[in-house]
Amino acid sequence: MGQARWVVVVPVKRLRAAKSRLRGALPGVPHEELALALAADTVGAALACPAVAEVLVVTADPQVAAAVGAAGARVVPDRPDSGLNAALRHGVDVAVTDGDDPAGGGCGTWVAALTADLPALRPAELAAALHAVGTGPAGVRRFVSDAPGTGTTLLAAPPGVPLDPRFGVDSAAAHLTSGAVPLPGGWPSLRRDVDTAADLADAARLGLGPATGALTGVVPAGPGRPD
Repeated sequence: MGQARWVVVVPVKRLRAAKSRLRGALPGVPHEELALALAADTVGAALACPAVAEVLVVTADPQVAAAVGAAGARVVPDRPDSGLNAALRHGVDVAVTDGDDPAGGGCGTWVAALTADLPALRPAELAAALHAVGTGPAGVRRFVSDAPGTGTTLLAAPPGVPLDPRFGVDSAAAHLTSGAVPLPGGWPSLRRDVDTAADLADAARLGLGPATGALTGVVPAGPGRPD
């Protein structure tokens, strides 16, 4: 078996409905611009990750589609009112069935779901988490919980194993109950999702990506956010 190369699926809601708890976090900045920046920086970091063969963004928002498509991601239209987990299942179906082996390497399609609100994400941390899955026990789904430990930022599955996403309230417990195994690595930028203004401040301390950094006035580290 060759080295695992991953298809990373990123679901993004319509911007007007995305990240509702973050609304008003940046006075004077339209909420849709902030939501788009979070997604753009997340996708940009995933695209820069050496373990990732393809980033597949599932969205029904034309502004998101244009931005991530220009960055190099593949866009899959979301189904109307499908919900987060349905969008992920749709994206995974496309990743697995559209083409002989989208992940490359001749070892089947390794698929991961990544939340779209990780503006401080370092490609090296994502690579480390995916490597831990690729070199771990066969046939096991793995996940990374968020900084508080209740949510999930990454869910990954080896070839032939259904991803079975359970994102939502208390998703870490839901994924654990479903048989997925938590990954223990530190990876602060991978665990720092942004739902509130306090989360955004924490992400800024880690170092924001260029899109979110431009909106907040925090000088970003630049594409790829080197460690």
